[in-house]
Amino acid sequence: MILAALLLAVQVAGQDPRLERLDPETRSLVVTVVDSARALGLPSEPLIQRALEGATKGAPGARIVTAVRRLATDLGTARAALGTRASAPELEAGVAALRAGATPELLTRLRDVRRPPLTMALSVLADLVASGVPTDSAAAVVLALAPSARDADLVEFRRAVERDISLGAPPGAAAAVRALNTGVRFGNADAAPGPGPNRPPSRP
Repeated sequence: MILAALLLAVQVAGQDPRLERLDPETRSLVVTVVDSARALGLPSEPLIQRALEGATKGAPGARIVTAVRRLATDLGTARAALGTRASAPELEAGVAALRAGATPELLTRLRDVRRPPLTMALSVLADLVASGVPTDSAAAVVLALAPSARDADLVEFRRAVERDISLGAPPGAAAAVRALNTGVRFGNADAAPGPGPNRPPSRP
């Protein structure tokens, strides 16, 4: 119990023992970023994991610090778009979507039309873009599916699109055809359902 309490106190202070793998200068800079993120209410574990990933790959200290700072910034952007109640997994998925080309405004719209958690919807959006589906097209179909589709439905949609792509279909066409098969009015993100009497309220 005493050891566990000491470890917790060390971690709260920003001195996570795992960061001992970094050289002193890099560790100090990373701890500063982690502490700042915690003070803002952002999750610190993704930042620590990013630093450890860099250490495992033998990346220079400056590159590790840059990557951790960039992730902290992106987590802040994701939270601004998704709301202060967004969970750590939602924020991480939001970062993946942003880095795939989604805008903060798109994340907010997705938040407005889908009940939480948004993790799967954001992940599917990022995965579709990574598969080659144009960002606008991927955003349109995810926004259209989001109000009523279950997470399992979104996963199956993504898998179907990826199968079609592997068989030679152009990514955009694969997404369009699969979307039409679900009855979605694909290709018009502006027509996607928005908040209304039967929609879940936005999170602040």
